[in-house]
Amino acid sequence: MEREEGVEEAAPADAPEPPPPGVVQRRLRRWAGAWRRWSLWALLVLLVASMLVTLVWLAGRYEASQVQARLERDTADAVVDIRNAFAHNLQNLQALQAGDPDLASWEARAAELLATRRELVRIEWRDAQLQLRAHAESPYRPQHWDPSKRSSLHSEAALACTNAQRINGPSYSSSYFQPLPDGAGAEMMEVCLPQIQDRRVRGFVVATYALQTVLQDLVAPGLQRTQEVSFTEADGTRLALIGAMRRGSRMFTAQQLFDLPGNTLVLRMDGWHAAPSVFPNVLTALVTAMSIALVTVLVVLVRDNRRRLRAERDLGDALAFRKTMEDSLLTGLRARDLSARITYVNPAFCDMVGYAAEELVGQTSPPYWPPEHAHEYAERQSVRMAGRLDPPREGYESIFMRKDGTRFPVMIYEAPLINAHGLHTGWMGSFLDVSEQRRVEELSRASHERLQATARLATVGEMASLLSHELNQPLAAISSYATGSLNLLECPAGCAQPAPQDLADVRVAVQRIAAQAERAGRVIKSVHDFVRRRDQSREPVTAQDLFDAVLPLIRLQANKVGVRVLLDIRPGLPRVLCDTTMVEQVLLNLARNAMQAMDSPEIHPRILELRVRRAACNAAKGWLEFSVADMGVGIAPEVAERLFTPFYTTRAEGMGLGLSLCRTVVEQHGGFLGHAARTPRGTVFTFTLPAFQETEL
Repeated sequence: MEREEGVEEAAPADAPEPPPPGVVQRRLRRWAGAWRRWSLWALLVLLVASMLVTLVWLAGRYEASQVQARLERDTADAVVDIRNAFAHNLQNLQALQAGDPDLASWEARAAELLATRRELVRIEWRDAQLQLRAHAESPYRPQHWDPSKRSSLHSEAALACTNAQRINGPSYSSSYFQPLPDGAGAEMMEVCLPQIQDRRVRGFVVATYALQTVLQDLVAPGLQRTQEVSFTEADGTRLALIGAMRRGSRMFTAQQLFDLPGNTLVLRMDGWHAAPSVFPNVLTALVTAMSIALVTVLVVLVRDNRRRLRAERDLGDALAFRKTMEDSLLTGLRARDLSARITYVNPAFCDMVGYAAEELVGQTSPPYWPPEHAHEYAERQSVRMAGRLDPPREGYESIFMRKDGTRFPVMIYEAPLINAHGLHTGWMGSFLDVSEQRRVEELSRASHERLQATARLATVGEMASLLSHELNQPLAAISSYATGSLNLLECPAGCAQPAPQDLADVRVAVQRIAAQAERAGRVIKSVHDFVRRRDQSREPVTAQDLFDAVLPLIRLQANKVGVRVLLDIRPGLPRVLCDTTMVEQVLLNLARNAMQAMDSPEIHPRILELRVRRAACNAAKGWLEFSVADMGVGIAPEVAERLFTPFYTTRAEGMGLGLSLCRTVVEQHGGFLGHAARTPRGTVFTFTLPAFQETEL
């Protein structure tokens, strides 16, 4: 039934559905991959087959070249043998004429020679005109000779003799065919040897060679059995032939030129050899390939063995070096696996605990743990092996017990043990016996205590020296004021009582005495606190107040030595936080030293400058700089090196404690005391004191 137009025909129920596009692409890729693999295998097989065919062809070529080379060697050897035989025959022919023999004896000698040399078939003695005088024939092969032909001037013998006479030596004729009685024939060759006497030719000896017999008798029998040997002319015409029958499908030919005086022959050898068989050559190729592969494998194995031996030697050297280094260490080493089992200890560790390595390796509860600490150490070990606690990098101290039961402290440092694959396989610990260190520390502590006691005794002497040094000035002032008061209280003669003005001066002097006595007390207290190195009481005070306290004493001494005192205090300066008494003592000591430096008649003018200014400051603290400058002779370099050393002085009446005390006081306040040369002459001492800040209240 025809289907209507515009209505598609339903596909048969059994028609296969086309695969999705993705499946088709995967199949194509799989087929393409399989095709590439098969192509590679085919190419590999083709390469192997080509290599085998090439090896077979090369083997055939090599076999053929070997056969050809052997044949050429045999041909050359045969030519040498024939040439040597011909030379020997010439000697024998020449010996026939020895002693000027008669015809009968000559023929006897010639017959004897023909009996021993089968290649010679006839020997003739001819005169100078080539006329036959005597002859002898071989007893083995009788020949029919035509005398007319041999006596002809154009015969081969005559031509050879003519050439021999010309070259004055033996000459060979061309080969010719000589018929035999049985109807056959043979190729013959004449040799003519001239007999020369008194430089004239007296006759000739003519010998006839049978070329066939030459090949039979002079070529080695071995060559005759395996080769086909023949004499040929230059154009390839065969003259004589001997040898084996044809055996094989391939002929190899070798030719050697046999050059004789007057004639040239070619010795040819033909060898028949079977064509190179495929199967033996394939085996040869396979054996060759396997041999090459075996040699290659052997070379690789030898090289690998050398490399392995070198690596083992280097490893052995490294192990020996490490063992020597570990044995030379004084630090104990111990290795444990992840189960806390001891796997290694070095000799230093064994010497430390007194146990042998065999007694420690494999132990999880070592015998060097003291029984009273064993439970604590076991818990610490289990926590560490579980990975919940890493050992401190700075190490930790523990107590071990030697085999004899004595305890000793050790310092332990542990680190993870990582193998070549980066895996954590255990712990490596190093141990230091610190018992000697503890003993040294105890001795040092005892020595320190003894030094402290000695220092306290020295402090008593230092305090006494300081007191005697510092009390000199207030006591001298008290003495001066007391003397002045006594002088004021004394009345002149006829006076009933002192004048009121004198009583007022006495009152001032007594007040000054009281102030100096109070000052002496404060000095004693400050020196006492200084010697004991205790924190002194500090209070804020202005620089003007500090100088007001010491200027009367400074001016008193300045008037005695003729020194003019200049005071320069910058306005707006903050107060300083200091121990007033000790700082006043510093100012007084520096001023007194400056005036003593100018106490010399040649120094003019004598000026003492006292200055105060701001020093370098930072955000945390401010500083004031005090300076005391003189115009004296200055300080020598060797004196400056020991200037602040206690008890060092350059004056006979000095004690050497003034500058040492000044530096100590300034440094206790956190400041710095130094000195420098002054221009044009003199020295300036400067020190710094901290400025007082309102936030410090």
